[in-house]
Amino acid sequence: MVVVKFTFERENRMKHRSTLLVIILSFLLASFGFAQMPDENTLVLAQSTDASTLEVDQVGSRSEANILAHMFGTLFEITETGEIIPYLADSYEVSEDGTEFTFKLHEGLTCADGEPLTAEDAAYTFQRAADPANGFTGNTAGFVFDAAGYVSAEAIDDLNLKIKIKQYQSIALGLLSEVYIHCKDSYEAMTLEQAAENPVGSGPYKFVEWLKDDRIVLERVEGFALRDASFQTLIWRVIPEASTRAAELIAGNVDIIAGVSPDQVDAINSSGAAKVQAVAGTRRIYIGFNQRQKFADESEGGAAIQNRDVRVALQYAVDVPTICATLLGTECERATGLVNPPNDNPNLEPYAYDPEKAEALLDAAGYPRGDDGIRFKIKLQSPNNRYLNDGNVALAVGQYLTDIGVETEVELLDFRSVYIPLINAHDAGPLFLLGSGGGTWNALYDMADISEPTGATNYTEWPNPEWFTRWNSLADIRDPAEERKVINEMLEIFYNDPPWLLMYFQPDFYGVSDRVDWQARRDEQVIVYNAKLK
Repeated sequence: MVVVKFTFERENRMKHRSTLLVIILSFLLASFGFAQMPDENTLVLAQSTDASTLEVDQVGSRSEANILAHMFGTLFEITETGEIIPYLADSYEVSEDGTEFTFKLHEGLTCADGEPLTAEDAAYTFQRAADPANGFTGNTAGFVFDAAGYVSAEAIDDLNLKIKIKQYQSIALGLLSEVYIHCKDSYEAMTLEQAAENPVGSGPYKFVEWLKDDRIVLERVEGFALRDASFQTLIWRVIPEASTRAAELIAGNVDIIAGVSPDQVDAINSSGAAKVQAVAGTRRIYIGFNQRQKFADESEGGAAIQNRDVRVALQYAVDVPTICATLLGTECERATGLVNPPNDNPNLEPYAYDPEKAEALLDAAGYPRGDDGIRFKIKLQSPNNRYLNDGNVALAVGQYLTDIGVETEVELLDFRSVYIPLINAHDAGPLFLLGSGGGTWNALYDMADISEPTGATNYTEWPNPEWFTRWNSLADIRDPAEERKVINEMLEIFYNDPPWLLMYFQPDFYGVSDRVDWQARRDEQVIVYNAKLK
């Protein structure tokens, strides 16, 4: 636990030291061969955190999903441009009322262990994820099912699968396309504990080994015809420190790294071994205001943020553009809500940095400074080394809030072992920093994080009735223009009664070896089926 007075000057001094460290480390790694350089049949990737599980229905982070996406197929697939294309299914039909989807699978599908994959297996996939006895809280049960209103799945015959949802949902096909399909016999033969460490996939790669906190190894499934797979072996290495990831890339031991720190870009680009690809990412970085009663009961700060006027006031306290420029190494515009541009509400202006206004609003809300200069005290929890410079971003936000009299204790926590359980249980807070994955294919996809007041991905448990009334009204709307009108109304409600302290859409920096031909995506999906040697 840390309470820190953060200064930007210290961060700038560290920038030059970090760049020098990368150069020295890469020289040492290359000279002494601490890691083996990949051969022509192997692609090595590195990320900051290990998977917390390989249980296909418990996966909830992008670092895990990027690995499983190579082992598991989905019924349909969403491309980077937002097109929804066939994958394990070659077609679908939807009922007139929009509540029944019938998918037709390709013939001759198998899982990685050779078991035939039929509609019975696809139905089992949905049934297993929905079974309350399993207690799954991952993306399928915790996001897709809530947002789509999943009801049931059944096999009609060997190739045809019927999925029922509660009501019409214009993004239902896209949501259902996030469910990883797996074979019934394979998974019924394992306990939940075994399945979490020995996944049996349905995609172009199969699981080989998991050395925890070190690497996960996949091998190509020969004969898988639905997606190209250029490399025989994929290795995901765990390298927590950004400087070490950059050094390994420059030394030639890694081909693709995620989460390049901005202060290491020059070292990589001038190395002659790799280049940095910068993309405007879709991950929403925000500070959540936890609205659960337990936080209101436990501290004055937890009670204060139940007040809408306080939440609005705090928006003006944080200089988001300066945080972006100083800590992320790029310019960014502050978010006005939870929807990625260009699908956001164009009529909303980002909250300005105006600490005097923040103080005046807090005074008016009934939280003046005391004799000690403090209005109230509050805790801000954050992961460290999960998102781009996340720990320092949290510290900066804590300092900005402290400057207006909201004394903020910043607690940096291990993402996998501590933070994920807190987030999943809605126990992070009262303030918490989080990055929620988003997309550009539909505004409602981003908004589906808050589809129910206590839904799995409504981590603040924000209960605004005007928001949820409109969300439910979308089931009766077929006209895109009318749907867009409701979307804009909802985003204005979110802006005026913010459950988040609005921050930014995270820019992403990937380091890519000069030997590899691969292009990074905006949505953080590291898909390397089509990566090739130059």
